[in-house]
Parts: sequence; C-alpha cells; structure tokens
Amino acid sequence: MTGRRRTRTTPRPAPFRPVRAAALTAGAVVLCASLTAACGVIPGATGGSGDDPIKVMTWAPQDTDATNKPGMPAMALAFAKWINAHGGIDGRDLEVLTCNDQNDSVGAAKCARRAASENVVAVVGSYSQYGDSYLAPLEGAGIPYIGGYGVTNDEFTGALSYPVNGGQPALLAGLGKALAADCGNVTLVRPDSIAGDELPAMLDSGLKSGGHPEADDQLAAEDATEYGGQADQALRYATKDVTRKGCVVPALGDRTDTFMDSFRRARASYPGVRTATVLGSVDQTVINTTGGASGPYEGAYITSWYPVATDPRWEPMKKVINEEAFGDNRIDPADAGVQTTWIAYTVLKAALEEIDGGEVSADTVRRTLNNGLRVSTGGLTPTLYWPYEGKLAGVGFPRLVNAHVTLQVVQDGKLVAARKGIGGDDGVADMTSVLGQADVP
Repeated sequence: MTGRRRTRTTPRPAPFRPVRAAALTAGAVVLCASLTAACGVIPGATGGSGDDPIKVMTWAPQDTDATNKPGMPAMALAFAKWINAHGGIDGRDLEVLTCNDQNDSVGAAKCARRAASENVVAVVGSYSQYGDSYLAPLEGAGIPYIGGYGVTNDEFTGALSYPVNGGQPALLAGLGKALAADCGNVTLVRPDSIAGDELPAMLDSGLKSGGHPEADDQLAAEDATEYGGQADQALRYATKDVTRKGCVVPALGDRTDTFMDSFRRARASYPGVRTATVLGSVDQTVINTTGGASGPYEGAYITSWYPVATDPRWEPMKKVINEEAFGDNRIDPADAGVQTTWIAYTVLKAALEEIDGGEVSADTVRRTLNNGLRVSTGGLTPTLYWPYEGKLAGVGFPRLVNAHVTLQVVQDGKLVAARKGIGGDDGVADMTSVLGQADVP
C-alpha cells in the first residue's frame, strides 16, 4: 500500500503472508498423541461409527493477558448438552473436547494435534490468532474447521476452513464505509501483531469506497495495561483537520476498554472526536462498565456480522443457554464469539443430519460440506454454503462466503441497530464488492 501514515510503538514482526491452501496441504504433519495441560476433555468414547458419541473440538484462549474467549467453548458444551438431552443426532450423543490455545502459536498447534490424535470429526466454533500453526495439522489429518472467529486471513484461504462470517475483513470494510461520510481524519489503533497487520487494508478498503483517504495506522502492544501515549497521538491526528470531526477506531480485542480508559482522560483536551470500532472489541458489557450513556462509546458506530442481541432471531440460542447453562457467566448472548459458536454448531448439526445415519467421520463431514450443502441459520446470516472458490478468491479470500455486516450505534448507553445503515441502506450490507478492491498485504 502507498500513502499510509504509520505510527509504531514496538518492533514490527516478520512479514506475514496468508498461507494458501496448496501450501498447507503440500506437507503432511507428524501427529503427536501426547496430551497437554491446556486441553480439557469430556470423558467418552471416540467419535467412531455405531452408537459411539460423535466427537468434535472447540478451542479458544482463556486466562491470558490478551484476548480471551471463554464463552466459545462454554457455548459449545451447552449446545452438546442440549442436543444430547433431545435424543442426540440420529441417536448418537455429541461429545465436545475443549482446548485453551493460550494465545500462543505453540498452544494453537498443540490443540490441533490433539484434535487429530483424538480423531475428532471437526473443529467447530473456535478462536485463535495462529491460523498458520493450527491449519496445517488439521489439513494433514483431513479435519474440517467450521466457523472460526475470522480473526486472521488464514481462515479464508485454507481448503478445509468453512467460515460462517466475514471476519475482521468484513467488519473493518463495513466500518470504513460507514465512517467515510461522517469523519475527517481517521486513526486506527490496532495490535502490533500478525493478526493486527492484516487490519489496515480492510478499514482502508471501506474508506476508499466512500472517497475517503486511508487511515493513520497506529500500532500498540496487545497486552499493555495503559495506552495514554497512543490515545494522545490518535487524538492529535484525528483533530488535524479542523473542518470535519475526526474519528478514532480502536481494534485491540479485550484491550479496547483499556485503551478507552486512557482515551477518555486524553479526550478532555480534544473535544468533538468520535469513536468507532467492531463487535468483538466492544460489546454491551464493555459499554456498561465504561459509563453507559455517559461513557466514551456513546454515539459510536460499531459493525457486527449479526443482528443486535435483542433481535428475536437469537431466541433459539437463548433458549439453549437458559436450559443447559443457566448461571454460567462465561456465556454472554451478546458476545460475538458465543454467537459465532452457535452458528458454527448449527452448520455442524445440518451436516450431520445430511449424513443421515451413515458413517460419521472427518472425511464424510468434509465431503458433505463440499458437495453443496446449504445451511439456513434462521436469518442470522445469509444461507451458507462453500464453493471451491468464493467471489473473493481474487484478493486472497477464496473461502470467504459471507461478507454481510450490520451497523449498530451506542444510543443512550445501549447498542442498537443504526437507523442509517452502511452506505445509506437499512439493515444488512454486503461488503463483497468493497473487499474485492482491498489492497491485501
């Protein structure tokens, strides 16, 4: 890319390029059968044929100093309990293994090798920043990866990846398009990490589609305990254009609220700056804890893959949570990770029902998904299916099949659907054409 102003606070990691499917399948990975303390197991038989439980895995980082997603494996366990309480799938129980990738490339690889050694039929509804570490072991074992969070570009390139949303690319493209009409200077504050390196091009694709210059790209440590310096620099840049209100876009995962604490103090000297971010960096819980209507997010635009949590289309998920995980405070129905896990397990259930009593294995689940299975998610997403190459293959996202996003706004301390959608349209906007113009690194 050209013309982007970068502000770096820590050394840049080695250049990253998305791992293409061909590269992933070129070399088989030696599978290790050793277990690790990071992985948890629900006891049961292997996911073979007959009456044995169907075994899958869900992983996510927990108890780390960076982004944590404990609600995703918790939602997976609740879904399995609900399935089993209602007769299972073709009379067979669903067994969920869980693993903590520790926000670490070694941990992610261990989780993947564990999935292979346990002969799971799929990894479902999971989160990890280290696609280059876990996709190769899964590919080597032929295990499909259904509904990852979309945190890295790898999820949209791997031949055995079946994403259910447009990940960070779609969210940032949608946010950029929404901000293009309303903002002067825009500053992106994002992690100085492999995953963070992929974010600027996506935001810029949306900004440029609205005739807006690229954002200032400011890097920050993912595990910092305060962001006073970054907040001040972001505000200085956002207010350079005195003719239009500037906007600051923090995209720091769990550390976004830490940044906003610093931002709130610094903003007193720079009135009139608007904030905007993506769901996953901010949810209703964060908005509440930072002051609600009087907090720094009031009036902020936030893009999401899905409808707002109060939408009635989420009622089936909430019913399962109430029946099988009532009181489990890890599961927040408004959390994008929990929502993604629900949709991913909806896809798994549809695939297993399509097999309809036949042999259930990683191979048959994969072939079912590859043979044109179309999955309805009750209107939470468009109908999902995965052709060999999607419309965005030309920009390096052959597996990205759902680029739909919604625009939400914090109003009176509540996250609600924005009256004015992205690009002036109400409701959902498809970012496929915008991402098609992205200058992907």
